This record gives sequence, structure tokens and C-alpha cells, in this order.
Amino acid sequence: MQLEVHPDFKEITSQVLDCINGFNQKGNLIYGGSRNSIKTFDINGMVINIKAFKKPSLIKKFIYTYLRPSKAKRSFDYAKILSSFGIGTPQPIAYLEKRDSFGLTDSYYVCEHLEYDFLFRQLVSDPEWPNHELILRQFTQLCFKMHEHGIEFKDHSPGNTLIKKVNEEKYRFYLVDLNRMSFHKHMSLKLRMSNLRRLTPKLDMVSIIADEYGKLSGEHSEKLFKMLWEETSNFQRKFHRKQRMKERFK
Repeated sequence: MQLEVHPDFKEITSQVLDCINGFNQKGNLIYGGSRNSIKTFDINGMVINIKAFKKPSLIKKFIYTYLRPSKAKRSFDYAKILSSFGIGTPQPIAYLEKRDSFGLTDSYYVCEHLEYDFLFRQLVSDPEWPNHELILRQFTQLCFKMHEHGIEFKDHSPGNTLIKKVNEEKYRFYLVDLNRMSFHKHMSLKLRMSNLRRLTPKLDMVSIIADEYGKLSGEHSEKLFKMLWEETSNFQRKFHRKQRMKERFK
């Protein structure tokens, strides 16, 4: 068993371990999918989230033991990196891996439970959302900051950004589902636009993102819009083609 606890939470190590070991019997389920499950637990008045990742296949057991870190460890490590750059994500607390003679069997990521007001997805589905453009521009500022630090968030999709309203003029953003990231010394403009391709299929939103990114980067917004819309359109075509193929084989 491999357990790592953030230095700020060492005093609750035993309670965290108890929650993980009792994951199947205790806690409040907030998400239960075919791949992963998330539950909340209370420790001394603090609410924590524990994400239990799907048991890996035999091949992945070997991969996550000898070739690359598990999803739980990556989530923990990447959350610490984001926090070090002042990029919002729920406070990482710990991760735990269990193994048998063949490799990884179970893995868990633990973080503080974050109460948020809405998801980025609401901006996509509701163009009349209050302060829609303001929120989108502030979110674009976060994306630019990440890119300037060489952070490529590969699951940059509408459901993976939690948003909290501070006041009428300020919003805070928190990234979740962190296990797929790459880090670069420099990100090309094409890579930056490609990284934003999954956020929205709405042309007007893409236009605002390109305009704000242009102001921050010094690039012409028309050029960015053309690049981002091409990346977005290509992603949408591939996504819907994949969905159609799934339907055919059901």
C-alpha cells in the first residue's frame, strides 16, 4: 500500500485512511459512474471528497505500477502543481494505492470538498446566464495564465471547471478531473488553441475567448478566432462521428 498525505493534513492521516478503507460501506455518494465513484466524508467538521478510480485491467495494472503513475497519484501531484501557480483546484489532501502481486488494484484521490455555484457547462447551455461574457473573459484569463506556465490541461471540457461567484464583478474557477495533463517549457499558439477546442461548440463563445486571448497575448483576435474555430470544428466532427459509431454498435 502506498499512501501520501499533504503536509498540511498529516494530523488527520488515520481518519483519511479509515475513510478510504470504508469507502464501499460509508460516505455519501455524489457521483457513481461505470469508471469512477466519488463520495464525501466528514472529518472533524471538514468535508472531504474521495474519488475511487476504476479497477485497472491486467495490462494497466502493470503500466500503473512500472511505467507511469496511477491516476490517483497524478491527480494529487498535478493539484499541487496547479496550487503552486495560484490556479484554482480543490485542496489536495492525499492519494492511496493498493497493489497485489500483479500490480495496482485500487487507487483513491482525496481532496477538500468544494461548494461551487455552477459549472462552465452552464455558460454553454444558457447564453442568457447572468454576466455570461464577463465570466467567459475571466475564464479565458485563467486559460492564458495556465498556458503561460506551460500547463496543458487535456480534459479541458465544460464539466471540469467549477465556478464560484465572489461578487458581481469577480468569479473564481476551480479545475477538477486532473489526471491528464502535460507540462511544457513553451506552448505554441496552435497547441494553446487546440487545448481550448473542447470547451464550447458555440461560435459566439469562441469569438469572445479569441478576443480576450488576443488582448492578453498580443496576437490578432481574428487570427486566434480562425485557429480556435478550426480546432473546435474538427473536434466536434470527430466527437459526433464517434458517437454515431457507438450507436451503430449498440
